[in-house]
Amino acid sequence: MADYHFVYKDVEGASTQWDDIQRRLGNLPPKPAPFKPPPFVPADDPDLRPKSKDWIDERSPEELEDLEDDLDDDRFLQEYRKKRLAELRETARVARFGSVVPISGSDFVREVSQAPPDVWVVVFLYKDGIPECGLLLRCLEELATRYPETKFVKIISTDCIPNYPDRNLPTILVYNNGAVKGTFVGLHQFGARRCTPESVALALCRSDPVLNDGQSGNDSSRETVIEGVRKKFIEKVVTQHEEEDEYSSDD
Repeated sequence: MADYHFVYKDVEGASTQWDDIQRRLGNLPPKPAPFKPPPFVPADDPDLRPKSKDWIDERSPEELEDLEDDLDDDRFLQEYRKKRLAELRETARVARFGSVVPISGSDFVREVSQAPPDVWVVVFLYKDGIPECGLLLRCLEELATRYPETKFVKIISTDCIPNYPDRNLPTILVYNNGAVKGTFVGLHQFGARRCTPESVALALCRSDPVLNDGQSGNDSSRETVIEGVRKKFIEKVVTQHEEEDEYSSDD
């Protein structure tokens, strides 16, 4: 006769009265604690955090573009996002160049001849060790920061033009739309060794609106540029006089 055994298994964690008696007598191990899952805690999602002005300030222009639909319910943040995006675009537009960039002969076509038609390029031909080159370079470096939408590059003269004579240095070539628009040989057109950023700026803009500070909108006429240069020159002179007067009063 077969030996049949029936094993009763209750819900996990449940116990029978018989089991309880056996545990009290020490015949069974203690009853295990019933399984209890840990409480649910949603994962931290940065996209679900409340948005603030500081949070928007940390976003890149691309991220701000993607946020347009996410901020529909918050009118203030939506307006702030648009304002911040406009500021970033304006900063990127104005800070187009802003320095005198060294280039080599192999870079010339790409950096100068193939520059966009709306960009004026000031090419500085120089050689180290020539004092006049250093003097003019300092003027150009200041102009590059003042007029960040004009492209300034510098190149060793013989890398640009083989066998270019040192007696012609420094030399400035002005390019626009792939063509030479102006040539300045030596310092005499800028006031010789007394040249200043202002005198260089006025000479560069004598016939064309070479310099662009990015603040004149679509008005980049020669007259507008020259007027801007004169205004900056007057501001500089006034500032220098104020500093001299303050220094004299301290004495």
